[in-house]
Amino acid sequence: MIKKINNLFVTLFGIGKIKKIPGSLASLTTIFILYFLFHVLNISPNIILFFLLIIFLFSLYSINIYIKDLTDKDPKEVVIDEFVGQSIPISLYEVAHATTSNNYEIIKFYFIMFVLFRIFDILKPYPVSYYDKNFKNSFGIMMDDVCAGLYVVAIMVLYMVLS
Repeated sequence: MIKKINNLFVTLFGIGKIKKIPGSLASLTTIFILYFLFHVLNISPNIILFFLLIIFLFSLYSINIYIKDLTDKDPKEVVIDEFVGQSIPISLYEVAHATTSNNYEIIKFYFIMFVLFRIFDILKPYPVSYYDKNFKNSFGIMMDDVCAGLYVVAIMVLYMVLS
């Protein structure tokens, strides 16, 4: 039972088991979940960031359990890392724009953050590639997506400063 719950967690409730583009589907699902939490339920971005930290820490443990007996130490079905990586720029955007109520602007920036995250996650510029290549464990799986998410944050901050 615990193993089944762990599998559901690391595969984001089975999204990672989808044959085509599981990482992109997990990132897209993350956007819908976060939009619902922030703009339908009106949960504080600080609370979401706290739970994101808990999910990150729990993921380190859960992924190690999942990959323990596998030869592939970065299986495609593990997509909780996409959830965490995609959540970072969106959550920080919400912290910075807590008073924004323009749905068009919110959806536009969520879409931009989704595309940027997928680009950084797929192309893996340094240090994303460093974690991906040098750590064949849960830390490497999580940190390449965390770095991709931080790249998105850097691009968004640069855009907001320059505009």
